[in-house]
Amino acid sequence: MSLALPHPAYTDEPLFRLTVEQYHELIQSGKLTADAPVELLEGLLVYQMPKNTPHATATRLCRRVIEPLLPTGWFYDSQEPITLPDGEPEPDGMVVRGQIEDYTRSHPGPGDVALVIEVADTTLDRDLGLKLRSYARAEVPIYWVLDLLSLTLHVFSNPDPFAPEPAYRRHEQFHIGEHVPLSVAGQHVGQITVASLFPPP
Repeated sequence: MSLALPHPAYTDEPLFRLTVEQYHELIQSGKLTADAPVELLEGLLVYQMPKNTPHATATRLCRRVIEPLLPTGWFYDSQEPITLPDGEPEPDGMVVRGQIEDYTRSHPGPGDVALVIEVADTTLDRDLGLKLRSYARAEVPIYWVLDLLSLTLHVFSNPDPFAPEPAYRRHEQFHIGEHVPLSVAGQHVGQITVASLFPPP
């Protein structure tokens, strides 16, 4: 089935687009190496920003806090690809169905993922724009953005993939001193203190 790739909202310039299959071919042929600092978003190769130490710390904290709460049949993964119909982002964290060995031959798809997390400092516009559209279009059920600059956790749920610009119908914000509920496939599995996700001052 051919895929009508979305028009990027941030430019009117004609750009060459890649399908996910073409992207995989570039990787398999060695023309695009595993350490290339790019990811495929909305059919475009997008440069991945270098990760500073607060970003790396927050990424590790998310794993430490969330992983012990996951029910049987789910695992936590970090900075690995998720294959969407029009791209292959590498989120800072995600909760994935099954076990690691289930994905030997392919990456998880949106139907395999209960939660995607992006840690944002210099990438906030991208995480609340391009990536949010990509995850909503693919109907990833819950999307978290950890804004390191404002110490705010954005929680998006109930995706609307058919909106003129794909988005989430529900957007909540949580701050230091508050708790955020963690749900996996509709099951409430715990409460997380927001402060535990952010690097100490």
